Amino acid sequence: MRGLAFWFMALAVVSALIGMIWGIQMSATHDHTLAPAHGHLNLLGWVSCSVFAFYYTLVPEAGEGLLPRLHLGLTVVMLGILPGGISLAILDQSEVLAKLGSVLAVLAMLVFGVIFLRSSRARSLVES
Repeated sequence: MRGLAFWFMALAVVSALIGMIWGIQMSATHDHTLAPAHGHLNLLGWVSCSVFAFYYTLVPEAGEGLLPRLHLGLTVVMLGILPGGISLAILDQSEVLAKLGSVLAVLAMLVFGVIFLRSSRARSLVES
């Protein structure tokens, strides 16, 4: 695994480890108040980033250019903001970071969708 795929998998592994430690902490304290934030970290961090890593490994040409780097950057920033933002929202502190992180999550997925369609279109033209 190289390039963009490596960085997405590294992000996935770090997210999984943080999510696991967070889950253990919630279990040990019997306080699951922040479970939705923990769940978003696991789903968007571990699962989505793993899927992205495998896609960029299987379709290496999809990882070329500026758009895939933008995808990685948006994902990194989103994962840095969204779980904490959801936590703050649950604790009635502020919803600003949760909203910003959510918008970044949608933008990152839209960018990936464009990358996917662009690389799928290129493949179908080659296979025709």
